[in-house]
Amino acid sequence: MIYTITFNPSIDYIVRVKNFKAGEVNRVEMDQKYPGGKGINVSRVLNGFNIKNKALGFTGGFTGEYVKRFLENEGIETDFINVTEDTRINVKLKSNEETEINGAGPNIEKTHLEELIKKVQNAKAGDFIVLAGNAQSSLPRNVYTEIQKGCTDKEVKFIVDTTGEALVSTLEYKPFLVKPNIKELAEIFDAHIITREEALQYGQELIQMGAQNVVISMAGEGALLVCSEGYYHASAPKGIVKNSVGAGDSMIGGFLADYSKNFNVVEAFKWAAASGSATAFSMDLCTKKDVENLINEVKITKIKL
Repeated sequence: MIYTITFNPSIDYIVRVKNFKAGEVNRVEMDQKYPGGKGINVSRVLNGFNIKNKALGFTGGFTGEYVKRFLENEGIETDFINVTEDTRINVKLKSNEETEINGAGPNIEKTHLEELIKKVQNAKAGDFIVLAGNAQSSLPRNVYTEIQKGCTDKEVKFIVDTTGEALVSTLEYKPFLVKPNIKELAEIFDAHIITREEALQYGQELIQMGAQNVVISMAGEGALLVCSEGYYHASAPKGIVKNSVGAGDSMIGGFLADYSKNFNVVEAFKWAAASGSATAFSMDLCTKKDVENLINEVKITKIKL
């Protein structure tokens, strides 16, 4: 089983406005509402590949009910913990520029976190747990490692997609995969990364710190993989970027969709790269068909340092 954890889900309200002007009345040309949050995005991508998974996390109020109903209507199993305050709403304004207004999210009590940890402890050897996104301020800063601790005696594979110290702290427990983008990688090491070779060297440092596999996303420059088999680059397919939201989450979804069936890290990396691009070229998250249409455009090259 694959479990995704989203500490701070949302309703992402996407509005398109022609020539948005601040301080004036603007008419919406198009609007859409989707459940948001990095773990939820991974669940939806996996579901599109017909990969069974369960979405965990915290939801509350009428907005939380909307998130649960939406996912369940798509066929995704959910096991969210109900909290008192409403799930947040994020506004994604698409016009001449992309502007985002993200809500803070509900307060999470200690008992809520304890309940989540108990659910995670039900994971079995061979299961995957995706820890993705940032936790709201009411949760402890070490919340990721607290969840990892509950599975230290099991052969559970953790996939971590977060930033800064939150990511670094998880390395002690040897996560199966971490996925920083190039900017996040630079911030971790307080470095200025220019070349692919520099990025790979810092990716190797994450391996030495405990990560088993590292995927570094680089937008239009493709992606890099550091693993036990060596260093690899995946080219980015050509297309018109329509949506930057969820591309990184789609990479994790595509990776797990393939790896959970074939257990080949390099081949899964190829599907990750195609999935990230497929989402970038869509208004919503990628579908299996979208990814299959791009997979042959992704070229994997082994790099020697």
